[in-house]
Amino acid sequence: MAALPEQNIVFDCSYDYFTIVSFPAHNLSINLINIENRFLPAELIALQNFELHKGVKLINLWEDVWLSKTKQVIFRIKSLLGLNKTIHGRKTNCLRLDKAIADKFLNENHLQGAVSSRYKYGLYYLDELVAVATFSALRRMNHSDNYKSIELIRFAVSGGFSITGGLSKLIKHAENVHNPADIMTYADCDWSSGDAYLKLGFQKVAVLEPQHFVLDDKLNRILIKEGSEINGLQVFNTGSLKFILKF
Repeated sequence: MAALPEQNIVFDCSYDYFTIVSFPAHNLSINLINIENRFLPAELIALQNFELHKGVKLINLWEDVWLSKTKQVIFRIKSLLGLNKTIHGRKTNCLRLDKAIADKFLNENHLQGAVSSRYKYGLYYLDELVAVATFSALRRMNHSDNYKSIELIRFAVSGGFSITGGLSKLIKHAENVHNPADIMTYADCDWSSGDAYLKLGFQKVAVLEPQHFVLDDKLNRILIKEGSEINGLQVFNTGSLKFILKF
């Protein structure tokens, strides 16, 4: 597996409490977070906002994520650095996938792996599966008669590739097949500010609070529910952003 390029990497020593790896040429920084840290979510959010005001995208890379998803982390960072092979979406074919194929692809290429979904679609390029999007069932909204929404649950591209227009093509396919009034989705604030969704016409409609997790023996994150017994190391994220695309 190819490593990240060493040129233009800077270990930023300007912070006393954070370990920052910067890629100045790409306005990208990575905050390396030890799982035994004592940070509060507000401190990490403030750091991200401070860097954003300087025009720098800051990622929070937790130790447990690096150890359990090393390959996927490297894929994601190389994509942000523009090191992928680019394919145009119009050269791909969109097909419905079965659960086994979609789950295998997402577990190999998405930081959070596969989760339950109703509909699964993939883009094929020269008979190779290069992108997958999964969606919920249509959900009836109470605010309007016959108003139905669908959720984009997961989207991932094969490691080493970027697909221009790929997400747009998959969303358009879901719109044509299921005819929802809108599509909603979430962006993980540790990794994204949702720029890709905004470019597609999504609107940011909510900011969700950070979530807290306990790590199991395999470094899987288990959401801590109110009143539950907690045994093991605890970690958190910096929340998520909710987006909606109306048709």
